[in-house]
Amino acid sequence: MRSGETDGEDDLVLRAGRGEAGAISTLVARKLPRILALARRMLGDAAEAEDVAQETLLRAWKAAPNWRPGKAKFDTWLHRVALNLCYDRLRKRRRLTQDPPDRPDEGPGPDRGLHAQDVGRRVEAALAGLPERQREAIILVHYQELSAAEASSLLGVSIEALESLLARGRRSLRSALADVWRIA
Repeated sequence: MRSGETDGEDDLVLRAGRGEAGAISTLVARKLPRILALARRMLGDAAEAEDVAQETLLRAWKAAPNWRPGKAKFDTWLHRVALNLCYDRLRKRRRLTQDPPDRPDEGPGPDRGLHAQDVGRRVEAALAGLPERQREAIILVHYQELSAAEASSLLGVSIEALESLLARGRRSLRSALADVWRIA
């Protein structure tokens, strides 16, 4: 979130809690794209990501009438709700299947036209292959553009622990994508 967006955010949440349509629209416009992106990267499924984003915003509107400014940052709380919903879906997936997860086809296929699309898929697959905490740290800091303080708070770890997760995640990604960087 950018500093301009934080101006009046608590007021927007309180107004949304009173049912003001303009405040609700503004919060949806500000928060939906980032929540969708977070859920998509965590789950790797656009439809599930939309469900998580919708549930996250629904919970936000239910909580808005009781929101207490200054107690917590709304954006941090919203990300935590989205992450928890993603975790729930990932746990449910693991319970439903005993088979190992499908691995993306590493070879070139007839439907892969552009190198950039192939690289994007490889990056997503490498990201999905990271241990959960490393993947979360990478997504929150690099994709969601949260500060180290915000990301560490969401993950419930110190900034030093976050930096360690990021370093290990980056090393793993670099290793998994070494051939991509040689080609590019």
